[in-house]
Amino acid sequence: MNPSAEAVEAKDQLVGVWTRMVEDRGGRVSVDDGVCHLWADSAFPFWNTLTLTGESISAGDLGDQLARTATFMRGRSRPGLLWLFEDLLDPAAKAAFPRLMSDAGLEISFTGWGMAGDVEVPDPSSSSPELEFRRVETEDELLTYGEINARAYGMAEDAGPAALSGSKAWLRDTYAYIAYDRGRPVACAATVENDDALFLALVATMPADMRRGFGEAVTRKAIHEGIRRTGQQHVVLHATPAGRPVYERIGYRTNSAVHFIQLASQ
Repeated sequence: MNPSAEAVEAKDQLVGVWTRMVEDRGGRVSVDDGVCHLWADSAFPFWNTLTLTGESISAGDLGDQLARTATFMRGRSRPGLLWLFEDLLDPAAKAAFPRLMSDAGLEISFTGWGMAGDVEVPDPSSSSPELEFRRVETEDELLTYGEINARAYGMAEDAGPAALSGSKAWLRDTYAYIAYDRGRPVACAATVENDDALFLALVATMPADMRRGFGEAVTRKAIHEGIRRTGQQHVVLHATPAGRPVYERIGYRTNSAVHFIQLASQ
């Protein structure tokens, strides 16, 4: 059985972009027999990531890789997540996955989706006149971007400053925007050029400002500017359950389920 091209692309885009960002955070990137470590041991847990690099992964290999993933995470000082792309497992591995995950001492934190598409995205500035969009260019804006993400995802207090403070890669490599409502930062989104695609990353909205269209507007802005400045119209992203309807409205379509896996609660 051949894995879907979309699932392979979703995995490869994660590895390519996260390598740059994790190394920018002083982290270590390595591959050990099918397990890719993209780990900065950061207070911002998105920079503590593992993924499996194989395609058509067998049940035997999956069990071994999940066990080694759990051992690795137990040895770290900060928590993180394994991103497992379901369509990269062969049929026997898919069937055995819940048991193998439990045997390794792991559990699903939540399940999202890989998504992708080639969509014309107009500049939302005229359709969202209540918002001001500013590209991230200063240290204060890096801190604001990190704080929006930390608060949106319920992270610890030290996660916001750890996310992007002092980042050269974020200023150099991304088309990152913050949306302001009457001067107050409410949402953020960024695109990153990687190979023949744009990768959408770290989309977040302040908890008090959710369901007001701010997240969708700034996402459209980051995609529009990324396409305009790079000429790359193909966009790849990973969606949470809350984000999936937003991206579907823009025109992107789901492919592989992505399980975000953590150490099991004791």
